[in-house]
Amino acid sequence: MRHSSKRRSFNRGTDQRRALLRALCVGLVRDGRITTTEAKAKELRPTIEKLVTTARKGTLAAHRSIVSKVGESAAKKLVADIAPRFAKRAGGYTRITKLPKRTSDSALMAQIEFV
Repeated sequence: MRHSSKRRSFNRGTDQRRALLRALCVGLVRDGRITTTEAKAKELRPTIEKLVTTARKGTLAAHRSIVSKVGESAAKKLVADIAPRFAKRAGGYTRITKLPKRTSDSALMAQIEFV
């Protein structure tokens, strides 16, 4: 039974799922907008918003915490470029836009971007 399973598993193990979310976070920070499946976008949103909230603090401990989750280059861009844009915003840093289904397998697609 799947009691108390709040997050999507994507039919992957824990390490693979963590690597998937990390790659999605890095892509979103690097490009500002990515196209992925709707389920992955919905799973990515809380993760990236927590990272932006941590980056807004601007402390060394916050920077190191972000580096441990997404790597040095993405952390640097997140702290230097993205976090100052949202300094006065109280959450809701991302927008998910639904797109037409993917033609190959009819998967629901979505675009996630920073507001």
